[in-house]
Amino acid sequence: MTLWVLTIVGLGALIAVDFFIGRKPHDVSIKEAGIWTVVWIALAALFGLGLLIFGGGQPAGEFFAGFITEKSLSVDNLFVFVLIMAKFAVPSQYQQRVLLVGVLIALVLRAIFIAAGAAILASFSWVFYLFGAFLIYTAWKLIQEARADEEDEDYEENKLLKAAERRFGVADRYHGTKLWIEQNGKRVMTPMLVVMLAIGTTDVLFALDSIPAIFGLTQDPYIVFTANAFALMGLRQLYFLIGGLLKKLVHLSYGLSVILGFIGVKLVLHALHESGVHVPEISIPVSLGVICSVLVITTITSLWATRKQAQAEAAAGQGETSEKDNVDA
Repeated sequence: MTLWVLTIVGLGALIAVDFFIGRKPHDVSIKEAGIWTVVWIALAALFGLGLLIFGGGQPAGEFFAGFITEKSLSVDNLFVFVLIMAKFAVPSQYQQRVLLVGVLIALVLRAIFIAAGAAILASFSWVFYLFGAFLIYTAWKLIQEARADEEDEDYEENKLLKAAERRFGVADRYHGTKLWIEQNGKRVMTPMLVVMLAIGTTDVLFALDSIPAIFGLTQDPYIVFTANAFALMGLRQLYFLIGGLLKKLVHLSYGLSVILGFIGVKLVLHALHESGVHVPEISIPVSLGVICSVLVITTITSLWATRKQAQAEAAAGQGETSEKDNVDA
């Protein structure tokens, strides 16, 4: 219990510092986003090193595997965050405040998910089969969606958000960083609060696959929570750092599907082992190696594919220009 309290207090202090530094609305530069991205990754590495020193290689390996998995899955969240920001026309200087509060809401909701997941797994070991099957199914769905090559869809508000808007009402414009205002004698939400709730509640959908995924790497609720916390708290800076590069990660869905499918198989093997069936179990070092390799390969092939496509489009553009010049001549 003491460890949990110290961890939560420490994370709270880091969040307070982050909030204090970014309290004044402003456009986040690439330099600022890059520095804070490095800071959060360094803090995660130091935390993992602390686990290695005080807890041994097993918990440290589980944390790093979980953190890298959650970080890679959280990148997929950024696609939806971009859509939400566009949907609500969030002014650029307010986007960092929206993301900070939205991510905090997401962290609280994930903590609830993690507590529920840990309690269920402790009572019903057969749930490992369910988690494993769900991850394998999700991996297949990701591949299907990637092969469909569909255009980005518009963000659609969830039922909870629509219900809140109907109940409290929403102002017709932003009022700085205010969340509530008086309008026509009635207290109503501002678009700022609505978009914060949209970011936080939308993350719950992503937690449906990320939480089972990390439980496939470790069953320690403390490691599951801290890996999620460090992955999520660096998400805001990552949004500003690689927001423009998201379109170039064309093979990300394939990479995530491989990772989810791999962890799904690992969960099923673990469930069989717990049931007394003699099957090989996948170790944490192997899991960590597979996850890192898939992410590196996915990034390299994505950049290669987008570069090749850009060259092809440039060549086609030059051909059209030359043909036009010949016609004019």
